[in-house]
Amino acid sequence: MIKHVILWTLKAEFSKEQKDIILAEMKDSLEGLAGKIPGLLDIRVYTNGLPSSNADVMLDSSFENEEALKNYSVHPTHVEVADTKVRPFTATRSCLDFEL
Repeated sequence: MIKHVILWTLKAEFSKEQKDIILAEMKDSLEGLAGKIPGLLDIRVYTNGLPSSNADVMLDSSFENEEALKNYSVHPTHVEVADTKVRPFTATRSCLDFEL
């Protein structure tokens, strides 16, 4: 099994109210990918970090294997979510992929 973990920081230009809406939409859209992409076993998004956090969002997802992760990255449903609900609003992204 492959774990795919991403941390994002939202752009500073957004107000607290805007960030709350963006985070809710990111969570709903990314978690909505469950069951739609072959090889994606689990996907969870966390937006409720403690004040000590230096990221706004964490994606924690699991895949059957590396091939499934590669296919996820280019799957049209994932690309649409990334292009409309994630990339326009994020300033930084860190990723760690590893095998369990």
